Amino acid sequence: MSQPVHPENTPLIPPESVPIQNQEAAFSIVQESVLGLWEVVNNLTRIRPPKRDRYRVSIFGSARMEPEDPLYVGVRQLASELTALGCDIITGGGPGLMQAANEGSVAADPEDLTRSIGIRVDLEFEQAANPFIEEMYHHRTFFSRLHHFVLISDAFVVVPGGIGTSLEALMIWQLLQVRKLHQTPLIFVGHMWADLVSWVDRYMIQATPAMADAVDLSIPQCVETCEGAITLLKASHRQWQQRSEP
Repeated sequence: MSQPVHPENTPLIPPESVPIQNQEAAFSIVQESVLGLWEVVNNLTRIRPPKRDRYRVSIFGSARMEPEDPLYVGVRQLASELTALGCDIITGGGPGLMQAANEGSVAADPEDLTRSIGIRVDLEFEQAANPFIEEMYHHRTFFSRLHHFVLISDAFVVVPGGIGTSLEALMIWQLLQVRKLHQTPLIFVGHMWADLVSWVDRYMIQATPAMADAVDLSIPQCVETCEGAITLLKASHRQWQQRSEP
């Protein structure tokens, strides 16, 4: 004869519980939860930060350039002139042209009135952070790191670089194309990026059917030297200051 089951001796298992052995159902719950977290992140990033006191310029470029290279010297001078205007400088925080920009920022700011910022990503083979960073951020993924650049920058300068620099350049170009960014200069320095724009024109604009609009070619401003970038950024900085005036 079976014994009666008392409620107080019954395990409290909600009817919607899923045992871990049910791998398909468990995976579905994990997937739904992760997507839910992304929705939370997307919602939070709708909140825009308050107006900054200083114009911020992100400089993307190669990690492999040595300090004696003329381009290193040019990027360092670019960052110094922007810092003298009162701008913060943002880089990926590594060596090469990233270090040149952070170094130029620190050298032009003896009173520590601006910030030299590095936004890093965790990689097993990644080089150490350069010694000229005053404010450091670390990310586990490229996705969140790239988003961070977008959230805190008022302008972007792309100097010669490799695959990582290309990723950064094309991401900003695409965000401007689809109007997720507004009134944000994207400046390409050097022939390699002018050649990229020409490649886009040939294989996307002139294609049949066209895979992009002709107006998209005008989004990046191409200059040959860092001096050309400085001229454009000075004008953009003045416009930013005017928009900031009460």
